[in-house]
Amino acid sequence: MQKPQQKELSRALQSRHIQMIAIGGAIGTGLFLGSGSAIHTSGPAIILAYIIVGLFCFFMMRAIGELLLSDTSKHSFLDFVKEYLGDRMEFVTGWMYWFCWISLAMADLTATGIYVKYWFPSLPQWVAPLVILVFLYASNKLDVKLFGELETWFSIIKVAAIILLVVVGFGLALFHAQVDGGHTASFANLFNYGGFFATGAYGFLMSFQMVVFAFVGIEMVGITAGETDDPKTNLPKAINSLPIRIGLFYVGAMIAIMSVYPWNQITTTASPFVQVFAGIGIVGAAGILNFVVLTAALSATNSCLFSTSRTLRALAAGGNAPARFKTLSDAGVPKTSLNFSAAVLLLIVVLNYLMPAGVFNLVSGVSTINFVIVWVVMIWCHVKYRHQSPAGSDTFKMPGYPLTDYLSLAFFIAILGFLLINSGTRLSMSISLLFFIVLMGIYQLAYRPSRSPR
Repeated sequence: MQKPQQKELSRALQSRHIQMIAIGGAIGTGLFLGSGSAIHTSGPAIILAYIIVGLFCFFMMRAIGELLLSDTSKHSFLDFVKEYLGDRMEFVTGWMYWFCWISLAMADLTATGIYVKYWFPSLPQWVAPLVILVFLYASNKLDVKLFGELETWFSIIKVAAIILLVVVGFGLALFHAQVDGGHTASFANLFNYGGFFATGAYGFLMSFQMVVFAFVGIEMVGITAGETDDPKTNLPKAINSLPIRIGLFYVGAMIAIMSVYPWNQITTTASPFVQVFAGIGIVGAAGILNFVVLTAALSATNSCLFSTSRTLRALAAGGNAPARFKTLSDAGVPKTSLNFSAAVLLLIVVLNYLMPAGVFNLVSGVSTINFVIVWVVMIWCHVKYRHQSPAGSDTFKMPGYPLTDYLSLAFFIAILGFLLINSGTRLSMSISLLFFIVLMGIYQLAYRPSRSPR
């Protein structure tokens, strides 16, 4: 029998899997649940916030895409971080990225507890996260192709729900239909309740944390590049479709929601998607949409388990984590890394038991900050790559380089600065910065003296 360390990651993901994983990474709890709070914070100006953040996320994805396609023999973006930014940044970035997905999974699992309470109001919020974690852990252990199939169907459900919302919302607004509560659906609702910037510049800026949270995970298509059968074809296709997804899924959905209901009438305790369909009088529509947003949270958690296990294996392959995390099952799944990540995620069950009211905002803030830090590292890595290879990739270049790289760096660093001075996210920022400092210390004390060969 082949030794575990000689096995390779499964390359069972096909083009349709990669496309749907890319879509699934761009649609999650941040849109389905977090958008309610973001709308209340900024009003209709949230539409502009989604456009701005989406633009810079597209630039970030193009930078990652050019990096990955410059050397398809590399299975992880951490290989590029090591090559262009050194061992220390590879160690810190890898563990930060693992923490990104762990905190995101915690937010998504918390969301499942909130959604399930729609049907079972008396059910403790920690029960659904525990049951769903066990189910997804079991499915991820079996086969990467099963992960791809699950994510494909989860994404199909999410896409169908958003398209339905946009079509129904635009239709109601065009015909000025009456909805529950005595409101009239109309595009004029975007301007009639205090104007487009109804909460002012401060409210507009305050919304960026939740808007960025809605986009976290879109870079996952880059992580899957190592397990696709044709990265040179599938990766550009998935990345270049990002503007269409942003336009339909985010901008279109926000216009539809705030046209059906005035922005100041949108709920923050449940999904705005559920509220819209409940308000149009279709029997059972709210329950169906609640099921859809539940599958969105399932999808996001599924992606989290996939990413954390692959990130830990990449860390172990680079000598930045215990060697046992490299162990693969016969199906080509990093089983030890998956076991460890799932065990850590049990913490969210405890947190939902101890502090069900505040846990979502805390862990979503931590996740957002961690992802932005990693995005900054990825873009900087691309800058270093282009310094060494000025011509760039022959087939997939970063548009507008170097201006787009530096503008993206400035934008994401500004987001971090704002989150630091914002009292609502200061605790999350403190947790992320503390984790960063601890990682720097661990590397200095434990890993720098005795680097393991790759």
